[in-house]
Amino acid sequence: MGWSVRQSEGVAVVSPSTGALAFRVVAIAEACSWAGLLIGMFFKYVVVFDDIGVKVFGPVHGALFVAYVVVTLVVSRTFAWRLPTTLVALVASIPPLATLWFERRASRHGLLAEPAVVA
Repeated sequence: MGWSVRQSEGVAVVSPSTGALAFRVVAIAEACSWAGLLIGMFFKYVVVFDDIGVKVFGPVHGALFVAYVVVTLVVSRTFAWRLPTTLVALVASIPPLATLWFERRASRHGLLAEPAVVA
């Protein structure tokens, strides 16, 4: 698998296989960081009243949230997603674990599949 990036009208577009892999990895990581942050908040406010979990998972989740948004925008261009699909993908970054749902949905509906070569 090659990590290739090409320019398209001033916007970097990754190869479909790289884009699909990056989207899957970031979507799963973002959901896991959401879960970690929620567990950290539970411990902070309910169990031990210590905010170490929030201090650890807060910045991690913030970085992965931004990464998910950026990767989503690049992948939506790579796979030529329609605007409603892109908006649903972006909104999925807000509720906990919704990026997992969207990633599964995108995989099932072929939104992350490489285009077929027409001979």
